[in-house]
Amino acid sequence: MTIERINPEYEILDERFSTYLLSNVKLKRLASGFDWAEGPVWMGDSGFLLFSDIPNNKVYRWNEEMGLSTYLAPSNFANGHYRDLQGRLISCEHGSRSVTRMEHDGRVNVIAQRYKGKKLNSPNDVVVKSDGTVWFTDPYYGIITNYEGHKAEPELPGAIYRFDPSNGSLRRVSTVLDCPNGLAFSPDEDYLYVSETGLRHDPNAKTGLYRFKVFVNQKISKSFEYLEIDAGVPDGFRLDTDGNIWTSAGDGVHCISPDFKLLGKIYLPEVVSNVCFGGRAKQTLYITATNSIYSIALNREGIQAP
Repeated sequence: MTIERINPEYEILDERFSTYLLSNVKLKRLASGFDWAEGPVWMGDSGFLLFSDIPNNKVYRWNEEMGLSTYLAPSNFANGHYRDLQGRLISCEHGSRSVTRMEHDGRVNVIAQRYKGKKLNSPNDVVVKSDGTVWFTDPYYGIITNYEGHKAEPELPGAIYRFDPSNGSLRRVSTVLDCPNGLAFSPDEDYLYVSETGLRHDPNAKTGLYRFKVFVNQKISKSFEYLEIDAGVPDGFRLDTDGNIWTSAGDGVHCISPDFKLLGKIYLPEVVSNVCFGGRAKQTLYITATNSIYSIALNREGIQAP
């Protein structure tokens, strides 16, 4: 197994960002040759990374000792992944237009596929709240063409949903955004961050990061705070324990403070699709970027699934 080590290029816009970096650390290209790498999730108890190659209908596994191997093929054009409180894999599938849960014995159960009798569009990204509820986004990308799923007409607007495994209920939380994509909670779970990546071929789409207040009744505010990304669009992202946002962008990974100030950038040679924290101390940032996956160790601890 060959790992390419690259001297990272940074842009430090706030002195805080320099304290998050480690001077002796290199950016590592772990594997390459994918068509659109997405949905990274760290499986901490097993010590490996899972991620999707959506157009090739596969989920791959990578770890330091064994390198790259196929985990699921076909994967129903899986996109985003997360782990629930029991360590089970939650996946968004474009092909089946559903959210699934892989049980510990390997069985895969559909937990959300329809809302009020109508098919979901193409669930995209997912996060699990500390109460066990599963929150996911449902834009149109997997049904626009046959490239990342199966072309079909949408039956529902783009939306954010909440699934409650305690009673099997599915609630539509918001339809404010046309094509909601990545999502994550603040460390205290008082806020939900969601990226809007816009309808394809729509030059007027208002892409960026949105922050919604989360209420006690599990609803979110209709109003929001908004941040435009200065390079490309934000897709997937994760937060560290201080609430900083580490988001994908057109030129790499951007680090943004909880008050929406851009602290710095890690430049990459490919458009970044998503990130997750993992490794022994949850201080390694794993990055899916178009055709490759990367990692870089940081002086930050990420919020991550079990």
